Amino acid sequence: MTDPDAHRVKVLRAHVAEVSRDLREAGLDVDRDPWAVDRWLHLPAVDLMRTCTIPAEYTRPLRLERHSYDMRSCLEHTVLIEELSYGDAGFMLACPGPLMSGVAVDALGDDTQRQAYYERLARQDATWTFFGLTEPGKGSAATELETALTPEGDGFRLSGAKRYVGNAAFARLGVVFCRRAPGPLGIEAVLVDTGTPGFRAELIPTVGMRGARISAISLDGVRVEPEQILGYRTLKPSRRGLVGAIRTLQRFRPVLSGTALGLARAALDHVHEQRPALAGAGRRRLTAMRERVEAARHRNYRVAAAIDAGRVPADRIAGVKTRAAELAERSTLLAADLLGPGALVTDPWLNKVYRDARAFEFMEGTGHIQRLAVFQGLLKGTFLH
Repeated sequence: MTDPDAHRVKVLRAHVAEVSRDLREAGLDVDRDPWAVDRWLHLPAVDLMRTCTIPAEYTRPLRLERHSYDMRSCLEHTVLIEELSYGDAGFMLACPGPLMSGVAVDALGDDTQRQAYYERLARQDATWTFFGLTEPGKGSAATELETALTPEGDGFRLSGAKRYVGNAAFARLGVVFCRRAPGPLGIEAVLVDTGTPGFRAELIPTVGMRGARISAISLDGVRVEPEQILGYRTLKPSRRGLVGAIRTLQRFRPVLSGTALGLARAALDHVHEQRPALAGAGRRRLTAMRERVEAARHRNYRVAAAIDAGRVPADRIAGVKTRAAELAERSTLLAADLLGPGALVTDPWLNKVYRDARAFEFMEGTGHIQRLAVFQGLLKGTFLH
């Protein structure tokens, strides 16, 4: 980062850290009842998520000192989400806003589609969105999608199912990846209004990360107009659906890594707050884990900055996501160990983050998929460069 960029990030981090202090109680409430987010929409963090993730031309941008932010920068988006996740990762994921669907619209949508999408979000204070890629029995293997987009008259019908989709049961619109024709060039990304007949979504009970409100979607002949297919009129098939899925996941993985690392930092600080006089081997273990988390944070920032610079180091993106998920889990295991076996029963917040941390292994690509990308980078000699 150049010095001006470093100052921008420092100012943003300080502001978000102040806002995130109020999220723990809200996170526990949403963990008990996923519908409870409506009781917390007045929090500054919710407005911050909305303001920062909608481009400045559609809403008022966040202004701090002489800087203006709208999260088109992957690095700044990563810092924002990491600090909010330090407050509570589950609640952050429960907030309304574009999240991953916005990244897909930015990657594939034409000017008219982007304008319609963001103007709708800007008009309404609490609009949840979803990103539908994963399918039952297929996972997130985009080339094996079975959800079908079938021509009908001057439009299409969308039929199939999606699973493990954040906020889908609460969303008003989102992006669905589907198949219009055989092969990788037959994949499309479609903007879907959840009020359209044939769309149904329901909450899936989960052990952790209940704030993400993981859902299952059923698509039964949902009507799709040509203008709902992202990039349909401006991009060749080779630059549409599959490319959009890959771009979205690559762009969002450092942000997700920030979510995991924010939770890891919070768990380690919680140990210090509960046992400030911790000494000996316990203190050394805590210090060593802090150092690992700090190293992963800086590596994640470098990857996010590389994405901003137009370089997409797929193997290193996979590497930081894998490491962040691992450290989130290890940090909560260490916290439970250092605070004693009874802490998971007597400390509701620790119990919650202990469960939440396990979700990162599966979000935006499982660990074995990420390790495969890292291995491919090692074979090519690009991973360490």
